[in-house]
Amino acid sequence: MIKVLVINGPNLNMLGIREKEHYGTETLEDIEAKIANKAKEMGIETDFMQSNHEGAIIDKIHEARGKYDYIIINPGAYTHYSIAIRDAIKAAEVPAIEVHLSNIHAREEFRSKSITAPVCIGQISGFGSMGYIMALHAVKGLEAEAK
Repeated sequence: MIKVLVINGPNLNMLGIREKEHYGTETLEDIEAKIANKAKEMGIETDFMQSNHEGAIIDKIHEARGKYDYIIINPGAYTHYSIAIRDAIKAAEVPAIEVHLSNIHAREEFRSKSITAPVCIGQISGFGSMGYIMALHAVKGLEAEAK
């Protein structure tokens, strides 16, 4: 079975409360349930982690090496400035897909630059929680191509 670690970064625990015009009304728990249900249908095992702390995210990425086949990560604001998370993704050598609920390229200029995306196999942004489901489909497709 394909194993995927889903990591959500800072302030994503506030989904459903903060900036609904950008992030919608679903809570992180709603989104995780949606991902888990779809993953189960697809034969993918998922684990979830959310942290507002950069070091905790880095530690979890390091722990993924040899344990998970893929990482789906929404680094939140760390997308734009965490060289440490970027380096952790690269060092772990676990293929990662970056997901953003809002279209980061259509928002404030500082949000349009992702320093983590270049070490990921792809980026999905602007589709709300459906972006995580799209990432699961990408995982499934990548696995099919590898066989």
